[in-house]
Amino acid sequence: MDRKTERHPTAGQPEQPAVAPHGDGRDVLRDVRRPAPQEFDIRIATDGSWYHEGGLIARPALVNLFASVLRREADGGYWLVTPVERGRIDVDDVPFIIVAADCEGDGKDQVIRLRSNVDDDFILGPDHQLVMRRPPDADDLRPYVTVRPGMEGRPGLEGRIARPVFYELAERGVEGPTGQIGVWSDGVFFSLEGDEA
Repeated sequence: MDRKTERHPTAGQPEQPAVAPHGDGRDVLRDVRRPAPQEFDIRIATDGSWYHEGGLIARPALVNLFASVLRREADGGYWLVTPVERGRIDVDDVPFIIVAADCEGDGKDQVIRLRSNVDDDFILGPDHQLVMRRPPDADDLRPYVTVRPGMEGRPGLEGRIARPVFYELAERGVEGPTGQIGVWSDGVFFSLEGDEA
């Protein structure tokens, strides 16, 4: 048969969807690829320590691996998500602790680089905002920063700035546009006093 006149067996027939949808509109393939939720019994304590079934996870490499697949959903819940499994975990406050700061320049030209306990390295600025907030179980304001900005409608992952690091920032504090004491970084002023000051 001439190749020009050869027809595919389905030529001329209406194109069929590759995957038939469920009655509620979800696609079968998506459901197959989404792993069923697991029970991990993992908790991140206020000090940033990770626990599994009540026991401390002491290997930094394992903690960093888990942290690399940590997600926060729109309802505020924390999940570990891999291609083959996913499960909710408990977080006492926020998942990360900011353990180091490196400041370059001064005044409005200052740039502050922060590092988390799981080796996230980022610049305090428009995408990584610092806020002073009072946790539900505390009497004082504490400094939090966005470590990993949210995507696809999900909230970001935050870290609490460790007290020694906060003291370093406070030593570089200057009076800002509204009269509060804070620091400049990447062209943005961040108050270290909070709205209650």
